[in-house]
Amino acid sequence: MKAVCVFCGSSDEVGAKYIEVARHMGEVMAGRRLQLIFGGGSTGLMGAVADAVLDAGGEVIGVLPEHFNKPSMAHSRLTRLELVNGMHTRKARMAELADAFVALPGGFGTLEELFETLTWAQIGLHRKPVGLLNVYSYFDDLLKFLAHANKEGFTFWEHQKLYSQAERPEELLDALAAYQPPEGLERWMQR
Repeated sequence: MKAVCVFCGSSDEVGAKYIEVARHMGEVMAGRRLQLIFGGGSTGLMGAVADAVLDAGGEVIGVLPEHFNKPSMAHSRLTRLELVNGMHTRKARMAELADAFVALPGGFGTLEELFETLTWAQIGLHRKPVGLLNVYSYFDDLLKFLAHANKEGFTFWEHQKLYSQAERPEELLDALAAYQPPEGLERWMQR
């Protein structure tokens, strides 16, 4: 695992505790020489995680849709900024560059990116690890929902093994590094 794609919130209206979590994630990634792949923004958790990686001497690749390439939105000091023509291209490019995916707290965009990544794993488009940094119990209700969907038969047991979750960046990155894709993912496609 050399490059980790981080999905997270871009709002500047979040509490300082979440910004600190994003900075800590960036510091840990840089300390492990993990390259950050992210959406290229300068605000919120996105900006905080990128700043922390860069401040610690790490590499950061931002993938930004052209319509967000504005001084108020685009991060200005990345190792590399790739401009793409839209959100779909952005997600595909981030997935191509990454060896693993992490969701930090965020809103609609973060959840959409997380679920598309999980769906791609579910249908065999990639076999990369996915993790949720569940700080301050942020993802507790989502994790309960995923267990409920499984219990009700909307996912199979192996789908619950497509993602890891932890409260600390160190634990989550360890889990992602040790990830083995679950067996049996193809069975639902053979019906």
